[in-house]
Amino acid sequence: MELRKDPITRSWVITGDDGDREPEGRESCPYCPEAQRPPQVISSMPSLDGGPWSARAVVHPNALYHIEGDPLRQGDGIYDKMRPVGAHEVLVENPRHDRHLWVAGDGEIAQYLTLVGQRIQDLKKDRRFKYVTIFKNHGRVAGQEADHPTSQITATTFVPRRVLYELRSGKDYFTQKERCVFCDILAQEEQQKSRLVESRGDYIATCPYAPRVPYETWIMPRNHEAAFERSVQRGGAARDLAALLRRTLQRIRNITENFHMVLHSSPNTLHRSEVLDYWKTIDDDYHWHIEILPILEKKPKSYTYKEIYFTPVTSESAATRLRAVDVS
Repeated sequence: MELRKDPITRSWVITGDDGDREPEGRESCPYCPEAQRPPQVISSMPSLDGGPWSARAVVHPNALYHIEGDPLRQGDGIYDKMRPVGAHEVLVENPRHDRHLWVAGDGEIAQYLTLVGQRIQDLKKDRRFKYVTIFKNHGRVAGQEADHPTSQITATTFVPRRVLYELRSGKDYFTQKERCVFCDILAQEEQQKSRLVESRGDYIATCPYAPRVPYETWIMPRNHEAAFERSVQRGGAARDLAALLRRTLQRIRNITENFHMVLHSSPNTLHRSEVLDYWKTIDDDYHWHIEILPILEKKPKSYTYKEIYFTPVTSESAATRLRAVDVS
C-alpha cells in the first residue's frame, strides 16, 4: 500500500494490491466485552454504571495507516508518493452491542466524545502527523464495517483536500473582514432560523446554505474554537454536545439509516508548518464542526462523483422536516 498524490486536484489517495486483508464478518463480535479474541486496547474511559468501560480505542484490525517509520516522500516522474505512515484506530462507542449514539444516554455519549478529544490530543504529540480526524460510516450503502457501535480515527502525514479548502477560505475571509467565516455563518443562521434544526447549550445543528446532499447537517459550537479537543475539555460542554448529537442522529435516521459523519477540526498546530501561511492563523479563522451526510438510496441523480452537486431538497425544506421529527 502507498499514498499517491493527484497533481491536478492535489488529493492524496491510498492505493495498492492488498489481497491479504482480513475478511469481513466473524462468528462473534470482537468489540463486545466478552469477546474471545478482543483487539489490542489503546485507551479506555471508565464506566458510568459499574460495567467494564464506557468507550475505548482499539487497534484497527485492517489498518490503512501504520505508525512505524517515516513517510519517505519521493518523486515518481511528475508524481509524488509516500508510505502510508499514520495511525488508524477503531473507537468503540459503547460496550453494549445495540447501544448506538442515537439511543445511548447523554452521559455515555459524553464519555465517547471525551475519549475522541483525548485520542486527538495524544496523536497530535507526534510531529509526523499533520491531521487527525474521526469519521463514522453507518448503513449498508455507507460502507459500515461492524455491527457494534463504532467509529474510526485516522492520523495522517497530510491534510485532506477539503479541509485545506476550508483553511484557505477561512484565512482569506479573515484577511478581508477580520472575522471568522464560520462565526458569521452561525450568526446568520441563528438570526434567520430557516435552516436551523436545533440548538442545545453552546452548540447548534443547521442545514448548510449550499448542501452537497439532501438533509446534510452540520453541528457547530457557538463559541469560536478551532480545535475540537479543546471544546470537550470545558465543563459540561461534552454533555451538551452529546445531547445535540444524539437528537440530530435521531432526526437523520427518520430520513435514512445510511449516513457518513466526519469531524473537521484544526490540523496539528503543535508542530506548525514554516511554509504554509494558514497554519499561523488557524486559531483565529478556523472553526471545528461535525458534518453529517445522509445517503438516500433512491435519488433522482447521483451526487457522489461530481464537484457540482445536485440535491432535490433545499436546506430550508430539509431543516423544516428535521425539526418536525419527534425526538427523545
